[in-house]
Amino acid sequence: MRVKVFDESHEKDLENAVNDFLNSGDFDIVDIKYNVAIAVCGEEQIYCFSAMILYN
Repeated sequence: MRVKVFDESHEKDLENAVNDFLNSGDFDIVDIKYNVAIAVCGEEQIYCFSAMILYN
């Protein structure tokens, strides 16, 4: 089993990265975990969109 981790600041970038990976090879997906983290720095909100793919 292997793991691939993605971390992007925009959800569309994460979507593109995951789709590119899924279309890049012939493997069996075991699971996909998705997470969003939000931090506040002064007046600014910072988002982190991440995904972890478990595959064989």
